[in-house]
Amino acid sequence: MESVSYLTGFNNEHETEALPGALPVGQFNPQKVAYGLYTEQFSSTAFTAPRAHNRRTWFYRIRPSAVQSDYQPYSQASQLVRTGPITEQVPVPNMLRWSALPMPSTPTDFVDGLVTLAANGDAATQIGLGIHIYLANQSMTDRFFYNADGELLLVPEAGGLILHTECGRLDVAPGEIAVIPRGMKFRVALQDAQARGYMCENYGACFELPERGPVGANGYANDRDFQYPVAAYEDREGQFDLICKYGGNFFQATLGHSPLDVVAWTGNSAPYKYDLSRFNVINTVSFDHPDPSIFTVLTSPSDTPGVANCDFVIFPPRWMVAEKTFRPPWYHRNIMSEFMGLIHGVYDAKEKGFEPGGASLHNCMSPHGPEADVFEKASNAELQPQRYENTMAFMFESRYAFTPTHFAMTTELRQQNYVACWNSLKKHFRP
Repeated sequence: MESVSYLTGFNNEHETEALPGALPVGQFNPQKVAYGLYTEQFSSTAFTAPRAHNRRTWFYRIRPSAVQSDYQPYSQASQLVRTGPITEQVPVPNMLRWSALPMPSTPTDFVDGLVTLAANGDAATQIGLGIHIYLANQSMTDRFFYNADGELLLVPEAGGLILHTECGRLDVAPGEIAVIPRGMKFRVALQDAQARGYMCENYGACFELPERGPVGANGYANDRDFQYPVAAYEDREGQFDLICKYGGNFFQATLGHSPLDVVAWTGNSAPYKYDLSRFNVINTVSFDHPDPSIFTVLTSPSDTPGVANCDFVIFPPRWMVAEKTFRPPWYHRNIMSEFMGLIHGVYDAKEKGFEPGGASLHNCMSPHGPEADVFEKASNAELQPQRYENTMAFMFESRYAFTPTHFAMTTELRQQNYVACWNSLKKHFRP
């Protein structure tokens, strides 16, 4: 694998050029740009968004994006992508869990291998999110994709990805994540023979780092550990397809050149990656354990402070030293809705049935917690310092209840007996 360089720092005003002098100095839009390039601004927030939340990047490219054909409807191969609001299925209060989706048996790239499990909110009003599984055994070469409906958070579970974007290249392996801004063009190449992972399509406000509160100035995901691509352009001519997702539908336009022809760029609306092993875990050193919010990597805020459109939360390797404490997650009902996935290993509250590549959904006020065997084991365990080593689970948590798709409710991969994992909980009451 060739070495790839990155820029560092979350939401920094980055600047990078693939050719010396391609990036204008002291202004953004000169009358003539070096090398005969075109200037194009890419904005993923409104022009008038407050400075702290404004996301925009200036591209200096071989051709402006307007050089393309009209869009025509495109039939995405799986036919299983849905966009909020989902109307084909009613929301349900049931606790749901799925086994991992199998890898495709026919040539399938990232776009054609997308499958939606659930969504909430409304993409047209920029509220909520969609949750998808991506499955691929073929790289994209002369096809490119962008999503006008939302920002994309990719969570690889099996097989690494090479993301060739307008801003440059990101290599993303299982155990890392990548975020691609709404509207950013990219193609996906595979590092391995096949790839599977999770994708959050965030219709709402851009992901940002959560506030640390009393934790102070350090901890959680640190700004310096987020990596952005350096400029790397393609000057290719030929027959290319640009696929977009817009208003819940797929469209396709033809191009006579690669759209990844950005020679230089500067700004803060750019794709980035993050290695989850760099997350600085905060945990108890006395009794009980804090809310799972201490494991939040990224958050998409809503119009209510402290109540997220989407939180991306991880449960990584860590020490547990809580005294006199039931250590797995407690039983609870929550106004927030929780979709969980597993990247590798075992999740401490669900030792059986919750597998890498699988998923679970516990909607608003649906009760959940450790399965019966885990409860008995944790209730009687000797409370020595314990290292949670072989684990990396995550959660997309949202204030809006998820509606599963018809596919998610009817597939044979849905574990119909999931609720039975609590049936053997014993009565211990002794008045």
